[in-house]
Amino acid sequence: MAKGMREIKRQIKSIQNTKQITKAMEMIAAARLKRAQNAAQAARPYAQMMRQVIESIAQGGTIGHPMLQQRPVRNVGYFVVTSDRGLAGGYNANLLRMMQATVLQQQAAGKSVEVYVVGRKGRDFFKRINQTATMDLTGLGDFPIFGDLKTIASYAVSRYEQGNIDQLVLVYNEFVSVISQQPVEKTLLPIDPSQLTAKKTASYEFEPSAERVLALLLPRYAETMMYTALLEAKASEFGARMTAMSNATKNATKFIQELTLLYNRARQASITQEITEIVAGANAQ
Repeated sequence: MAKGMREIKRQIKSIQNTKQITKAMEMIAAARLKRAQNAAQAARPYAQMMRQVIESIAQGGTIGHPMLQQRPVRNVGYFVVTSDRGLAGGYNANLLRMMQATVLQQQAAGKSVEVYVVGRKGRDFFKRINQTATMDLTGLGDFPIFGDLKTIASYAVSRYEQGNIDQLVLVYNEFVSVISQQPVEKTLLPIDPSQLTAKKTASYEFEPSAERVLALLLPRYAETMMYTALLEAKASEFGARMTAMSNATKNATKFIQELTLLYNRARQASITQEITEIVAGANAQ
């Protein structure tokens, strides 16, 4: 019985240590989530202003840029944002499961697929399914800046400009709330001119010409939207990790309570047995 009680105490101690770790990780994720949300919100005005300028040019009828022209889709590029680390619930699994189904669907339709991956989890996943990433980016910090993403974003956009792919799609977890992150696919290129001209915008004068400004602005706009998706995904990652660690802490508390009850019962049984042995010995005398 004593051996069983020692084992229970050892289990309680082990779970208590795990609980301390998960609680600390939950608090860290909560602090980082707030900063990531602020970063995502701070990036929105810049992207909105760029879109406003593009809308103004498109309304003027200057829509001859390749990024605004629809063409038959034979080759599709996917810009996929995952995390480098796990312990975030279904954050990566849900996204990559959706992405695998999409790749199989595109291949079944006779289309070729290129994947540009952010995050070690995504890179390793595509290796396992024999869909090696055309380009990958790992080792990003918790709060990436645009320069961190510049190389892979520019490469993906240039692949579209050069005609190597006919469509570029963003795949990432959209931040809905702390407890809800939604995997989404959003077509980035080509940009639909009908959506750009859907509303009136401010009037601008362009130097040297609207065409030159558009040629420089559209790639930057696409890269900015990719960076915005990354910031959104980071906020989602911290929200998912905070929720996962919160659930782990609650489960640890539950296990500790159950084991403590089991320990107390075993201890009570041991004491009762000792008392019975003492009484039996006294009566034998």
